[in-house]
Amino acid sequence: MTAADAIDGQHMRRVLGHFATGVVAVTGIHADTGAPVGLAANSFTSVSLDPPLVAFCVGKASTSWPLVRQIPRFSINVLAEDQEDVCRRLATKGADKFRGLSWDHSPGGAPILAGGLAWIEAELADEHEAGDHTIVVARVRHLEAFDRDPLLFFRGGYGRIATDRAEVRR
Repeated sequence: MTAADAIDGQHMRRVLGHFATGVVAVTGIHADTGAPVGLAANSFTSVSLDPPLVAFCVGKASTSWPLVRQIPRFSINVLAEDQEDVCRRLATKGADKFRGLSWDHSPGGAPILAGGLAWIEAELADEHEAGDHTIVVARVRHLEAFDRDPLLFFRGGYGRIATDRAEVRR
């Protein structure tokens, strides 16, 4: 790539910010301390039904992913419209991210955040280096969804979508 072909990172962020995404919290229980650990991500997708796989991306600078990746089973919590504060808390470095948060255990013992839109219990299947991020592919072991509206990330901010459940096509 020549200098003339270089893409400005801030411009790319602004343009790609026009794609609205949901937000997930990836959570687990630290093997040594027994304390919950986690991170927020807005790059999450379904990969395969057979075998059941999902994927999300984490920044290589993440200090939380190295803790979560060592855990045999972790949860991917799809955040609901009223969980912006949960997302912001799990996106910060350091601090006690789980202070005051309500959560329960998945069948494999990972934290399921109370009030979420859905949760997926998974285990690490593969990782792929991709620039300044790592693409994490995870094998789904258990999952559940609830009748709520999603928290969205759009143009660098959080938003909500109002759905008339009677009009949602299935």
